[in-house]
Amino acid sequence: MNPVDRIKIFADGASLPSMLESARDPRIRGFTTNPTLMRKAGVSDYRAFAKEALTAIRDKPISFEVFADDFPEMRRQALDIATWGDNVYVKIPITTTRREPSVGLVKELSHSGVKLNVTAICTLEQVSETARALAGGAPSVVSVFAGRVADTGRDPIPLMREALAMCRAADRNIELLWASPREVLNIIQAAEVGCDIITVTSDLLKKLELFGKELADFSLETVEMFYRDAKSAGYEL
Repeated sequence: MNPVDRIKIFADGASLPSMLESARDPRIRGFTTNPTLMRKAGVSDYRAFAKEALTAIRDKPISFEVFADDFPEMRRQALDIATWGDNVYVKIPITTTRREPSVGLVKELSHSGVKLNVTAICTLEQVSETARALAGGAPSVVSVFAGRVADTGRDPIPLMREALAMCRAADRNIELLWASPREVLNIIQAAEVGCDIITVTSDLLKKLELFGKELADFSLETVEMFYRDAKSAGYEL
């Protein structure tokens, strides 16, 4: 089996046209958003954007994130977002900006039936605390930012293997998500680790067409590109 077929691919973004296009792609099994992506996409009305997306995307999970930085307001926003649709997962950041762990709120919401996507996780301690908080609650996702881990020069694969073991030991309703991938290879790595989900941006999704491409052909296409660009620039020596 193609390794790509062993993992659920979620489209990561906040461009409504791109999301609607991805909704028609059978490779896309769900969606994630966040306030940063929404701001970059020019979203000005959070609720209106979400409602429009949910009108078109009814049969695939989609995550919307709270943006408060204190737990009472996070709770209020989470309970509101959870009412938007049966396919909605509420994204809760693992800490506030003051390094206050959100696991208490995560446990409360999960055990009250709110489907959660706990996000911005980078350490195994955070994974362990989150998995324990989610155990016995509603279906949930633990989003580990493996790409950011790799950006620090650390190999994320051992961390993701341990994270998966922690999630599986806690509850089979907890899915592990490989977040912030940088290249197609990360999709293969995530699948081989056994992660349930990986997020991909539209740019990375386009690169999936390169999976298994003949390398000699790739070499030739690269040479052709250099030649065309030199000719177009009118370089002379």
